[in-house]
Amino acid sequence: MNNEVGSANLPCMASDQLAPLLADLHLLTVLAATRSFTEAARRLGVSKASASMRISELERAAGVLLVRRTTRSVGLTEAGQQLVNDMLPAFGRISESYTAARDLVGEPRGLVRVTAPVALGRQHLAPCVAAFLKRYPEIHIELELTDRFVNLANEGFDLAIRHTNAPPETHVAWVLCETRSVLLASPAYLAARGWPAHPADLAAHDCLLYLGGANTAGGSWTFARAADAPPPRSRNPAKPASLARPASASEASLPASGAPAPGKSATGIERVGVNIRGSLRANNSEVLREALLAGLGIGLLPDFSLPPPNAAGESALVRVLPDWQVQGFFGDRIYALRPWSAQVPKAVQCLVEFLREQFAPGFGAAAAGAATASTAKP
Repeated sequence: MNNEVGSANLPCMASDQLAPLLADLHLLTVLAATRSFTEAARRLGVSKASASMRISELERAAGVLLVRRTTRSVGLTEAGQQLVNDMLPAFGRISESYTAARDLVGEPRGLVRVTAPVALGRQHLAPCVAAFLKRYPEIHIELELTDRFVNLANEGFDLAIRHTNAPPETHVAWVLCETRSVLLASPAYLAARGWPAHPADLAAHDCLLYLGGANTAGGSWTFARAADAPPPRSRNPAKPASLARPASASEASLPASGAPAPGKSATGIERVGVNIRGSLRANNSEVLREALLAGLGIGLLPDFSLPPPNAAGESALVRVLPDWQVQGFFGDRIYALRPWSAQVPKAVQCLVEFLREQFAPGFGAAAAGAATASTAKP
């Protein structure tokens, strides 16, 4: 068997000779995407040994080495990569055509693989799944919760739920709802340490940092507010500001996020950078929420991770520096994302529409901010 030859040297095969190899050729495209026999076998519902054997049989039929195997990784040879590149568009069209034909009749059906951030998925997506599956009994969902970046096409996901400001241009993006980040602390912490009146005051406070934004490496937060915002209001720790109160008009008018340099810009936005310190950094908003409730400091949470109010409608956490917005951490919208394709499976369409319906009210702080912004317009 030659180790490296171009696909032009492969013998032409009649369709009846090629047909038995189609499943193995598809396996090769999945292996190219996953770079793992284990993951490719899991995706296709076969054993790892079977997947490896089928690739070996495909190589014998082709007369050329297609896959490089090492103890640590799996890669394609030049011939294998060229073969995959030539086949992917054809398999994509086959999949879309089959899905479109199946969707013409009967109830929506099929498997939908979804990925979402851990906190958002646990708190808000998971409760929707049971109701969705009861409405569409022929649809099956595989939900993976992870905070790592997921390549949807390479890892075989149909949909990603993400909070972001800029969805990829190569993806179809459906807006599920608006979201907002909120700087918070417990009343007990503020009673003991005092209320910061300006972002610079945070240098003397314990701050809890989210590991996932653009500014985490240097332990800093960048704040922004409208340059004509009113002076800081006095704070009475005995009567903390309600977490559910509407965002200020200056806060509602701020740009989404980023990490701009401190100072006033031509757009009338004042920005301040602050170095922060504290005893805890975490990449999960639920962990930070529990630390805030325990009075460990001041921290930033997305509104979908806010603690529920008590029976009297009061929150266990209160807002800090409400006229300022921390930039560069959480997105301002929650999206359902999918790599662009000519056809969207009916099962995916049904799930997206269901989530848009369920997420439409937002998460309290975002809805209040939107209401404030709309009433502030002349």
